[in-house]
Amino acid sequence: MLNDPRTVRISGDDTAAVFRRADDADAEDRPADPSGAPVREAYVWCNLTSGNGTRALWLLLLPFMVVNLAHWMRPTARNRPRTVRLYGLLVRLAGLTLTVLLVAAACEVALDLTAWQCAGTRACAQAHSWLGFLSPAESGGGWWSLPGRRLALAAVVPAALTGLLWFLSRRTWRAYESQRPPAHAPEPADENIRTALGRPGFWYGRRLVARLRAAHTAAGLLTVAAALGSAAARHDREPGGSATLATLAGLLYVALAAGAVAVVWVVCRRGRSERRLDQALDARLVRLLPGGALALLLLTAVYACWSRPGWESAGRLPGDTTFGILALLQGLIVVVLAVVAHLLYRAHPDPRAAMRGLAGPAVATLACALGGVMSGGVSQRVADWLDGTGGTIEGPPVLLTWQASVIPAVILVVLGLIGWLARRTLHLRRAELAAVEQDYTDASGAPMDAARTRRIASMRAMAALTDRAPRILGITSAATLLLGATALAGAQLTDDTPGEASQSSYGLVQGAAETAQALGSWLIGFGFLLFVTWGRRAYKDQAARRTIGILWDVGTFWPRASHPFAPPCYAERAVPDLTWRMATWTEATGGRLVISGHSQGSVLAAAAAWQLEPSVRARVALLTYGSPLERLYGRWFPAHFGPAALTSLHHDVACWRNLYRLTDPIGGPVHLPGDCGPEVDRAPLKDPLAHGRDKEHPLPSPILGHSDYQADPAFAEEREELLARLRPREAVPGPRPGDGAQGSSGRSSG
Repeated sequence: MLNDPRTVRISGDDTAAVFRRADDADAEDRPADPSGAPVREAYVWCNLTSGNGTRALWLLLLPFMVVNLAHWMRPTARNRPRTVRLYGLLVRLAGLTLTVLLVAAACEVALDLTAWQCAGTRACAQAHSWLGFLSPAESGGGWWSLPGRRLALAAVVPAALTGLLWFLSRRTWRAYESQRPPAHAPEPADENIRTALGRPGFWYGRRLVARLRAAHTAAGLLTVAAALGSAAARHDREPGGSATLATLAGLLYVALAAGAVAVVWVVCRRGRSERRLDQALDARLVRLLPGGALALLLLTAVYACWSRPGWESAGRLPGDTTFGILALLQGLIVVVLAVVAHLLYRAHPDPRAAMRGLAGPAVATLACALGGVMSGGVSQRVADWLDGTGGTIEGPPVLLTWQASVIPAVILVVLGLIGWLARRTLHLRRAELAAVEQDYTDASGAPMDAARTRRIASMRAMAALTDRAPRILGITSAATLLLGATALAGAQLTDDTPGEASQSSYGLVQGAAETAQALGSWLIGFGFLLFVTWGRRAYKDQAARRTIGILWDVGTFWPRASHPFAPPCYAERAVPDLTWRMATWTEATGGRLVISGHSQGSVLAAAAAWQLEPSVRARVALLTYGSPLERLYGRWFPAHFGPAALTSLHHDVACWRNLYRLTDPIGGPVHLPGDCGPEVDRAPLKDPLAHGRDKEHPLPSPILGHSDYQADPAFAEEREELLARLRPREAVPGPRPGDGAQGSSGRSSG
């Protein structure tokens, strides 16, 4: 439909809009079409995930997005409100540690490696002339050469990073998440909805996002203040130091502790408000918390800049303690989160839930690992750039080197899993060969092309690997957690890099440690460069940006419930758009509608249907195809798309049909029980439509996989069947071709 040059926009803006063919632009003002032809509309939302080039920069926020997903992966729970709140609290705390980790990494680069170590070492400062005014030797004891003043100037970098994250979060909130959903009075049928997605305030989380944004901004600024003031405070509290400055150092520690308690209290105090539209914004807290942290940072900068004769920079700043505490906290949070998730799962077991309810803790583990790898990668690359091979500075904290050294072991685990998947694919392909021959055997008994059969079987086998993802994630996250604990223990026990710590051991152990350290450093650097290159390519190349957009389809569908700096939730714009459109159409015309969705569009269609008033929802039919509603969302997000939720949706809408292929790695059946009404899933569509050549297919049919479901005759059959089931001889809409959530509107012929 959108490829038709006669298509016009009837509502919306450049970000998301509703289109019709020009002939139907004034459909509401015309008498009912006596032929009963539907009025087709297309809702286009692709610019929400892959619009302009700045979307590529969202790759830097990947750990925040992943930890936000962990919030929504909790198991189904009934009558367990305290346990559910504890689960959400733990994920929010994990998100807070990621913010502190990111800012601490920026402090490590700017304050420790650059201002403290390199500018304080004559050879390193000589190699980088732009640091000359900070070097005591090169500047002749200039004003900025004092250690505290160098640190205060360098603190501008992590403080600016925190401010940038605050600005982006606030800006994207205004663009995406400030869309007010339509409100309606509760009806008795609302009680049948078994998912929070039907609650009035689910897609309006502005209050929580504002509170978390204030808390995380304050946490970032306090981290900068701690990194800046701790070095000066440690010097002032040494014997023989100034009593006044020592007193100020004590007051600084008290203020930092009070700020940290305030931040944690705000994060723990309140979760999401979903049962109503929450208009309050806690304006005083949103202003005072980050404002107070900024004021403390400025006072700390003044304190650090104070003249301290005889103070020289040597060694590293106390970064090992900071990164060690963060790693320990993250590990403890993940372990407790796994216990809570297990308790929730045991209360209401769901055999289809991924990893028996432990998907959330596993994803939280990977989010922490991503944060650690990105932090270590930046620190390692900057240290290598500043020092080269000269050995003039000590480099990043020991823990970051240990974490880099375990990366080869993680990669070995991943390679083993890839080998297992390849072996599993071969077994599946052998099993599918007979199934393909049976599906395409015709009465003529003509011989079948063996190569074609193998290709179809291979596509089916590879598509089935999606269902093995829980095992892959479980093993990878367990290995990551174990190796991360090993790295933390090694760093704390030896206080040295793996290569240096193994000097007195056996030659084989020493060689393995040095190899792992060198290989880990190389891999983390290569990964960092690859990450930057991919982001740069996506910034310039729209096709690459759309590939990243696929990642955001799932990652940014969910509201920012645990991390305010995650990429924005496009569904907080798209779901209200669809809900408003469907509600206003039915109210204005008295018509019914079919909402058709492909892939992620089917998820948006279901979410919008849950938001409708029950009386309107009963006049809506669903046609989903290539849908991940059960295969991905139902398994990974069971509390919101589990069997109870999908069954309630089936009961509440007028009718629902779902199409899928065995060659589709994303879409699949809905798997609703047979006693809940008319069957939703159609038998798997043939893909390709014909094995060889025949009268209807004189040329070889393509294997479509996840795309072009409209090319199958079954699509038109099911569409017409839904129209007939809604109401005979009524002008009821049908869906348009293409990706995304698509709706069609119709008027009553009476």
